[in-house]
Amino acid sequence: MGAVVADDGPSGVKAPDGGWGWAVLFGCFIITGFSYAFPKAVSVFFKELIREFGIGYSDTAWISSILLAMLYGTGPLCSVCVNRFGCRPVMLVGGLFASMGMVIASFCTSIVQIYLTAGVITGLGLALNFQPSLIMLNRYFDKRRPLANGLSAAGSPVFLCALSPLGQILQHEYGWRGGFLILGGMLLNCCVCGALMRPLEPPKNSEATKEPVEKKVKKKLLDFSVFKDGGFVIYALAASIMVLGLFVPPVFVVSYAKDLGYQDTKAAFLLTILGFIDIFARPICGMVAGLKWVRPRCVYLFSFAMIFNGFTDLMGSMSVDYGGLVVFCIFFGISYGMVGALQFEVLMAIVGTQKFSSAIGLVLLAEAMAVLIGPPSAGKLLDATERYMFVFIIAGIEVTTSALVLALGNFFCIKKKSEEPHTKEEAAEREELNKSEDKTPEDAKVDSIEVEQFLKDEPEKNGEVVTNPETCV
Repeated sequence: MGAVVADDGPSGVKAPDGGWGWAVLFGCFIITGFSYAFPKAVSVFFKELIREFGIGYSDTAWISSILLAMLYGTGPLCSVCVNRFGCRPVMLVGGLFASMGMVIASFCTSIVQIYLTAGVITGLGLALNFQPSLIMLNRYFDKRRPLANGLSAAGSPVFLCALSPLGQILQHEYGWRGGFLILGGMLLNCCVCGALMRPLEPPKNSEATKEPVEKKVKKKLLDFSVFKDGGFVIYALAASIMVLGLFVPPVFVVSYAKDLGYQDTKAAFLLTILGFIDIFARPICGMVAGLKWVRPRCVYLFSFAMIFNGFTDLMGSMSVDYGGLVVFCIFFGISYGMVGALQFEVLMAIVGTQKFSSAIGLVLLAEAMAVLIGPPSAGKLLDATERYMFVFIIAGIEVTTSALVLALGNFFCIKKKSEEPHTKEEAAEREELNKSEDKTPEDAKVDSIEVEQFLKDEPEKNGEVVTNPETCV
């Protein structure tokens, strides 16, 4: 595990954009897959739990809700741990927690015990892995960071397509207790991924090695100064509104198909279509976001992705047959993949490397409230109206609103602030030019013969005359 180091991201270390960074990317891919797909994959065991404990579906659904709430709500705690102990130790402990929760859950005798083990303990373990993996990815990639974010985000649909069938096989062969035990063993791979997160070492010189020592003393466990950044505040607000409706359609699309009279297997195939499209959408979007012209405007691409997603929800509300739902899942998979690939890339671009560990924790905490409110409130709306159309319309309006908040806030607030230093620099340059123009003609007079002789004697470099203030016009 090595020495405990504060993850400051030493200023003397340049992001390698490759090398060991590809191993870090592989670990982040696996961690992202477990973190986002595991809460959904556990739902395969819900019917067995209902029979075992004599409870309702809503009671078992709390397991997935608690997992997601822990993943989002413990963001500040993860930031404090990372800033205090470093990414690698936190991820190793998180992997043990995630595995231990599922192993203990296999011996539980009540649903409340499963809430505490498979929900709280495993959720905390996944959170302690997810956030540090993104921080390390930000450390190792700079120029290729959009592509790296897109590839790591693809772990979510890949693992969702793999864990759901695997869970059904485990349930059929070993029951829910054996399935929980085997999944707990699989989660130990998080420790392997944590071991891949090797801290970047500063240059081996006296000046560079003194800086991290000084920073360790002054390091804040949770940096609230990010709230002084207008871009971060706008992003956090937009992300919170977005999460209210982002996860609603995937939760209800299968039930939508069943209520239209289609078989369970045919209805479940819709999620397979969505996940398959999502797998390719995320890395492709990461490649597009890394283009030279697009990257400085990545926040607007993110806004477009959210508008695309919201518009897809609005169109999906008009689906009346299976073909319409298939078309909806295809376009939703594209837009959902774009959002997944860009959300953390945009945050990294806004706050920078130094404050990203604190910023992501605070953003996830804000999103945790929306994650808990979104799907349950949509369920209540469905119970009251008994029509899926209104559920999809509300989700589309919420996601579209978040896109407008981000795009308009960035355009009218952030853009104006960014122009101010630029205008000041221009003013300073103009002042210098004015001063130079105010010089007396006597100072400006130079004998033309001396100038020609000076240019002839000037040494050449690579076939070009070396310019300096005297020779520049």
